Amino acid sequence: MAIPSVQPDLEADLIEQVRGGHHEAFYKLVRPYERSIFMTALSILNNEADAEEVAQEAILKAFKAIGKFRAESKFSTWLIQITINEARMKLRKDRRHLYESLDESRKGDDEGDYIPKDFADWREIPSEALESSQLRAALKKGLATLGPKYQQVLILRDIQHLSIADTAKLMGITEATVKTRLLRARLMMRDALAPGFDGMWRKGREYEKVRPF
Repeated sequence: MAIPSVQPDLEADLIEQVRGGHHEAFYKLVRPYERSIFMTALSILNNEADAEEVAQEAILKAFKAIGKFRAESKFSTWLIQITINEARMKLRKDRRHLYESLDESRKGDDEGDYIPKDFADWREIPSEALESSQLRAALKKGLATLGPKYQQVLILRDIQHLSIADTAKLMGITEATVKTRLLRARLMMRDALAPGFDGMWRKGREYEKVRPF
């Protein structure tokens, strides 16, 4: 699911309304991005209850900090950055999530190599796949097998369709690292979901233009 596109003039007007004390305008301002905020939190926390909590905290923090928004980036990018920060704080505070999986070392890091089962074409998640509850469940299961850094890049890039530059900025890494992690995340997702899911994934992609990164 890509981050919704809101007309810049309308968005700017709503921001000014909120700053001027019309707090009810904030709901209209943030509503298009609620799903993206939740998915971002979920990609980091891998727990729906925690993600819902962080999403609410991120929205509240954005409301309180709306006066600091300077439009140097998109409002949606600013919201996602707040969400990422809140999710990372949650991880540090919650002992249930403070662990390093032994499996992560076997999957390889940015300097190592991930060896996929095969090299069939495997790109981003087709929009049609996200419309099926069965496929959403499969995606959730597949995402759970990925390390946090791979989950996050896949969510931001392939589900929310952020640009390489915005993804790099939000994750605090280089664009080259985004591309490396994204490729490995896609390959790991394919191996986690194949063979049953692969055919459905390819069918969905027939209706969507696929970009290299």
